[in-house]
Amino acid sequence: MGGVSNASLSALPAADRPDATARLRDALLGAAFTADGLLELLGAPAYAALARSETVPALRATRGDTPLETLVRLFLLQQPVPHARVAGVLPVADCLECGWLTRVGGDEVAATVDVRPYGGPDGEDWFIVSDLGCAVGGAGGIGRRDEGVVLGVGGASTTLAGITVRTPVSAALDLGTGSGIQALHAARHATRVTATDVNPRALHIAALTLALSGEPGADLREGSLFEPLADDQTFDLIVSNPPFVISPGARLTYRDGGMGGDDLCRTLVQRAGERLNEGGFAQFLANWQHVAGEDWQERLQSWVPHGCDAWIVQREVQDVTQYAELWLRDAGDHRGGVAEYQARYDAWLDEFEARTVRAVGFGWITLRKRAAEVPSITVEEWPHPVEQPLGETVRAHFERLDHLRSRDDAALLEERFRLVAEVVQEQVGLPGAEDPEHVVLRQHRGMRRATKVDTVGAGFAGVCDGSLTAGRILDAIAQLVGEDPVLLRDRTPAQIRLLVEQGFLEPAD
Repeated sequence: MGGVSNASLSALPAADRPDATARLRDALLGAAFTADGLLELLGAPAYAALARSETVPALRATRGDTPLETLVRLFLLQQPVPHARVAGVLPVADCLECGWLTRVGGDEVAATVDVRPYGGPDGEDWFIVSDLGCAVGGAGGIGRRDEGVVLGVGGASTTLAGITVRTPVSAALDLGTGSGIQALHAARHATRVTATDVNPRALHIAALTLALSGEPGADLREGSLFEPLADDQTFDLIVSNPPFVISPGARLTYRDGGMGGDDLCRTLVQRAGERLNEGGFAQFLANWQHVAGEDWQERLQSWVPHGCDAWIVQREVQDVTQYAELWLRDAGDHRGGVAEYQARYDAWLDEFEARTVRAVGFGWITLRKRAAEVPSITVEEWPHPVEQPLGETVRAHFERLDHLRSRDDAALLEERFRLVAEVVQEQVGLPGAEDPEHVVLRQHRGMRRATKVDTVGAGFAGVCDGSLTAGRILDAIAQLVGEDPVLLRDRTPAQIRLLVEQGFLEPAD
């Protein structure tokens, strides 16, 4: 990943004026310029439209002259506002001196950056700073071709924040910090936060995000991947929403990794293991190629570094034409000339054809450092809706695997289990049939999994309340259905293990 030129982008506010930044924060909060305040002012439809970068509904909702309407027009809608009007809301002298605002026209001021209210997980009032017009990050038709542009909050960044394990840690690393969203979250449960980025503009904006949100500053370091770190530096948590887009070349720093194919994501995953402390987690969003003649699950298994367990979830797959069109729109190429658009589209397809790529997958990769002879690696496809946040679900997944790994079948049958809350049973069959064709257990929380079980599995799960051992429950079921209890004890542990691994059952102790 090479250097970044920011010549075409506007100057940024000063990052070394904590006094002025604190006064600006107080003024924003005093005017209810918060996520809740915006929702109340704009209403749900206009608020949702703003999250899609559609500004017309918000413009219509801010035609008054209240302090909150003034701030929305200034920082979110990038509208010039009369100096006198802003002076009644913000410390204008500070904002002009430090570069948050600039004079335009005769007596108006305009924002130099986008400042978007962002609600923290525990009700914190945070602010995400980004380049103008880029508050919503990700493949949403940003249309900015500036190489070093820094995006704000998008679906990818909130997804990563939601799946991250939030146990207290000593040291956390946000690799490729961008506007600092992941560093902001990590600051709430990590003693020390290090944030890196190849783009110096991103590091400056991340510092603004942390300061304006009232959180401690991070150790900000410029460079690619793990290069800015000391050779012996390790962490309890590593998170990264990297520039994972598989593209021909490296046009846009925020999305294009500058390595061929999915090499950047592979390299990031493979090198993360040596940077983790024992028991530590590394969590990434990633794209990966579906290559002709290769099993995509085996391909991803080969990425997992030695000494790590892994849980990899593929959330979406796009064929190469869909994928190219998505990211061409992201760069605004669809708004240019037809010939230029077609040439860029053709270049994407040439890249995929040369690598025999048939589709591109997107998903989550979680590593957990653990000294074990045989690692646990789960690679699965789950495109269905989930309930965020999932950090606790991710932590519990690895905890359950540890529990199962430490017990053979005999020990498993001596345990007591409990059906997890919010699990329901569904029976599917023909109307009037005496027995259902199959039984499904379905979760209404977390991953919201559904799994088929046989009659024994359904009966077993239904009576798991922690009072009886698994073996005694199976003996009772054997007597009820007229089966040999020894044979039932032999064939059922595999099903019990699957139900525990997927989170339908949990140990009662």
